[in-house]
Amino acid sequence: MILSFPVVIVILAVLALSSLRILKEYERGVMFTLGRFTGVKGPGPRLVLPGFQQMKKVELRTVVLNVPKQDVISRDNVSVKVSAVVYFRIVDPEKAILQVTNPWEATSQLAQTTLRSVLGQHEMDEMLAQRDKLNSAIQVILDANTAAWGMKVTNVEIKDIDLDETMIRAMARQAEAERGRRAKVIHAEGEKQAAETLAEAARLLSSEPASIQLRYLQTLADISSEKSSTIVFPLPIDLITPLLRGRRVD
Repeated sequence: MILSFPVVIVILAVLALSSLRILKEYERGVMFTLGRFTGVKGPGPRLVLPGFQQMKKVELRTVVLNVPKQDVISRDNVSVKVSAVVYFRIVDPEKAILQVTNPWEATSQLAQTTLRSVLGQHEMDEMLAQRDKLNSAIQVILDANTAAWGMKVTNVEIKDIDLDETMIRAMARQAEAERGRRAKVIHAEGEKQAAETLAEAARLLSSEPASIQLRYLQTLADISSEKSSTIVFPLPIDLITPLLRGRRVD
């Protein structure tokens, strides 16, 4: 049965529309012709022949991957649960399709094992105080291992480090003891500086007898300004020595 011309036009239009693919600016199309890789297409309208060609879309935008909490034993045998976030993007669509089945799942599994491996080499205090250093170490390892998949790991952030109640109480006691130690050190340093200042003042006063007399008179003036009915004070021998010497001469 011979088809009419309008029917043929409609069929061709349907085939053309079904063969048309639109790629967004952040997408790339990996082309296969009869099962063989034939190139990567950029954004815009692309024609894919049904039955002969196939196109796999790949996004180039950054993907945020949440790494679930992992049980980690630190180098000082402390058990913690650690979660993280990994930021990565595909930079080579060909490798992302040809070299790995699911790049997101592969990166997630690699991030979990790397997180446990890296943190297990450090002590608990380092995990809490040196997160930036640990983030960089995990990122370097992930980036090196995912490069073969056409991916680039741009950043890794450790989110939460959960401790059990016993460890939290132990760390609180340790922090309190550390604050007490610092307070004692600061007090001792203050006593040392005060003693050094007094010793220096004593050396200056001993080198100048007149200074001692002036200091004594200043002390008397300070005492006299207080509300007191009776004042008892010693008479330093250095103050009357010049008078005694003058009397002996007479």
